[in-house]
Amino acid sequence: MTKEFVLTSEGYEKLIAEVEHLTHKRRKEVAARIKSAIEFGDISENSEYEDAKNEQAFVEGRIIQVNNMLANAALIDDKSVTTDKVSVGCCVSLLDIECNEKCVYRVVGSVEADPENEKISNESPVGRAILGKRIGQIVKVEVPSGFVEYQVLDISK
Repeated sequence: MTKEFVLTSEGYEKLIAEVEHLTHKRRKEVAARIKSAIEFGDISENSEYEDAKNEQAFVEGRIIQVNNMLANAALIDDKSVTTDKVSVGCCVSLLDIECNEKCVYRVVGSVEADPENEKISNESPVGRAILGKRIGQIVKVEVPSGFVEYQVLDISK
């Protein structure tokens, strides 16, 4: 069974741009590196050639991976994102009850997750716990150090 990749329209566009960049720019750069390394002579002991071939394998692998994600994308329609309960595509304000600290996250699919930029995956412990919750509800999330309780303060698009 093929895995479905949940993507916002922003995430989908970023993947399109990435595959375009890899296909049209990085491929050519790596091919030029390989050609240049071959000109140094014996490739059996040529570290530049080995590095370039490894980079080529990475680029080709990433192109396949991104194309697979695009082919199996489940796009979240921005118009269908509601603010009555937490869902993929919405922004949610949470209050860490113990620390009395507020945090704001955008709930996205695992492909787009970037916690440092306030984007959490719907598959992460916090993301799973808050999905479907409404403003005012409290959720208890198991984390490696125990449990954390959050209260949903606000939901927006």
